[in-house]
Amino acid sequence: MSTIPDNAAIAAHTAQWRDYLELTKPKVTLLIVFTAIVGMVLASPGWVPWTALLFGTIGIAMASGSAAAFNHILDRRIDAQMRRTRGRPLPTGHLQERHAIAFAVLLGLMSMMVLWTAVNGLTAALTFCSLIGYAMVYTLWLKRATPQNIVIGGAAGAAPPVLGWAAVTGTIDPQALLLFLIVFTWTPPHFWALAIARRDDYAKVGIPMLPVTHGIPYTRLQIVLYTILLILTTLLPFLTGMSGLIYLAAALILDGRFLYFVLALNKGLRPDLPMRTFRYSINYLMLLFAALILDHYFFIAG
Repeated sequence: MSTIPDNAAIAAHTAQWRDYLELTKPKVTLLIVFTAIVGMVLASPGWVPWTALLFGTIGIAMASGSAAAFNHILDRRIDAQMRRTRGRPLPTGHLQERHAIAFAVLLGLMSMMVLWTAVNGLTAALTFCSLIGYAMVYTLWLKRATPQNIVIGGAAGAAPPVLGWAAVTGTIDPQALLLFLIVFTWTPPHFWALAIARRDDYAKVGIPMLPVTHGIPYTRLQIVLYTILLILTTLLPFLTGMSGLIYLAAALILDGRFLYFVLALNKGLRPDLPMRTFRYSINYLMLLFAALILDHYFFIAG
């Protein structure tokens, strides 16, 4: 009998592995983990303790993947009708629902076990609340109940810096809440830009996103107002002495660019601006938080 692997079987195995990975929304999870690591860094007077960094990162990443998988499961029917999501593993039939449920539950249980035994109980409890907040409260209820869904549900997505902080200190510090506030005020302009670009999809499946219920001009104005609030919030780390001039310079540059995008979007100058604003907002948050790390370690070195 030939020992040459069956190419079709290998392809099927690879596709299934990629489907499970897609359930975790890896790009979103990476952003979540990064903001959690920033919380760990800023909570540490020196280098982050390796146990908190390793096991905290693993636990938070698995919890994020679990929440994302539950989101896929609960949204599988509307995902099948939306252009942006109809290629996901469940609508296409690449994965069976029961396998996705088992995967989501397993990831969630493993994340709690890692955080509870190797980090601390507070981090495990807060992470569990965030998982339930996104996977159940937002996806199952808020998303379908109110056009303010992303504002209220944004609390779950803004939690990772607090989780990272708690992983190091075992406490919730006011500075950790400041990081939470930055992500919380960033979420509406970030997501509503995408919602404008995908308005027809949301309208088709009856999801009351703000552009669907209140129109695109109103949503553009809300994006501008929330961006101004975000800019003011990003100045607080410097004003409170949490960070220094390196962070302040980066924040002002990034804020100026963000404001340019949303003002242009508000004027409706080009049809590609909603997606350009959405993509920039992701880079914005990553660079802003990277500046916090750079400023922190520059201060230590100095």
